[in-house]
Amino acid sequence: MDIEQLWEKAQDKTEVIRGRVKALSTFTNTKVPYIFLGESCVNEGNTVVRKGKVIVEKPLIVLPEDMPQFEGFDFEETMDIEEGVMKMFFLMRGIRFPSLKYNNSVEQLDLEELSLSKSVEKHKKQLEKEENVNTVLIIGPEDCWQLSILLYMAGLAGRCAKNDITNLMDKLREN
Repeated sequence: MDIEQLWEKAQDKTEVIRGRVKALSTFTNTKVPYIFLGESCVNEGNTVVRKGKVIVEKPLIVLPEDMPQFEGFDFEETMDIEEGVMKMFFLMRGIRFPSLKYNNSVEQLDLEELSLSKSVEKHKKQLEKEENVNTVLIIGPEDCWQLSILLYMAGLAGRCAKNDITNLMDKLREN
């Protein structure tokens, strides 16, 4: 499957079951833990569970506009697509990420012998039981999980933009 098909598949099939309550931090690094669930491409009827986090790093240097850095998304290893090609793909489609560093790390990869819907309910109940308002629960296609995670991150960054501008203006007034 080419990058265009993978992107369309991720757009069509990604669903945020439970979003994050907290916004991204304007002045410090933000850890965004996630649980990604996808139907197994190999074991029909089972669910692949990826637990990880994306760290959105406060840039120590000013990066050029529209040049985000993606680490740990394994585009080349799993999708056979170079990171530069991914950046150009996003840019050509008008998809803009703030020029920050997005560092992904998958901490746990499991296969559950449950259907996707049962796995969703299981993880949703667990997050509610723990009163965990920071971990995101996302479902999407297993073969393009990276794009599903990035779709969520782009939406989160967009929601936080107004608050970031206000925070930056307040900080400038203080100085």
